[in-house]
Amino acid sequence: MISIEELDQKAQQIIRQAGQNAYQKMEKDYQVDTKTNYTDLVTTIDRENEQLINDQLRKIDPGSQILSEEGFGDQQISNMQGHVWIVDPIDGTMNFVKQHNNFAVMLALYVDGQPTLGYILDVINNRLYHGRKGAGVYANNQKISQPADLGLRESLLAMNRTLTLSGDSALKKIAQDAIGLRMYGSAGIEMIGVITGQLGGYISNLKPWDLAAGRMLAEELGLVVKSIDGSSINVLSSNLVLVATRQVSRDIRQIIN
Repeated sequence: MISIEELDQKAQQIIRQAGQNAYQKMEKDYQVDTKTNYTDLVTTIDRENEQLINDQLRKIDPGSQILSEEGFGDQQISNMQGHVWIVDPIDGTMNFVKQHNNFAVMLALYVDGQPTLGYILDVINNRLYHGRKGAGVYANNQKISQPADLGLRESLLAMNRTLTLSGDSALKKIAQDAIGLRMYGSAGIEMIGVITGQLGGYISNLKPWDLAAGRMLAEELGLVVKSIDGSSINVLSSNLVLVATRQVSRDIRQIIN
């Protein structure tokens, strides 16, 4: 049976291959469709990347389950037993289409429900943030230190458009108390901001493929990853998630309570 260390090395190769595919094709003609509404885009490159990643994962880890955004993974995943790979082939598709910037490819492995491997590839900057449980987090080959434990009033906060404009009074108070508010339109790019200390926190409604990789990397660095109300996260469902320093998390709990 292949070891976690070997899976780690092969997964890094797979995600870089998918990133190269997206980079090479973003200036070419491709089809853009909508899913749930006009802001929820999917492209033929999303689908190509997902098939590429899933095909490679099935070769290196044939007994695993795969949960992926565009539907090319296993259709019914009801539990996290064994190896479960979670795939986001292009995170920030709107940015990919409109900006050719600020998008990522994300991949994570959970073993018996525990985040074990995580990868966020910042495609344009060719920087892969990756980690293995108990072995630290790296940006390419450089190890990342735990971010400073700053509070909300010392930190930039990322929050998505819907929560910022239509959230409840507690969310608006949180946004007002932060030293500044940022909105990048990509969970992967915003997770990178938190794990590198550029952001003190990130709040958003996240689906499994939005959350899985960033959660693994953040928790490996000692950051807080939880539902905004403080409850535990079910990685197979959607969640209103906070990823933050411990002090930002405490500050937000005081506002919510």
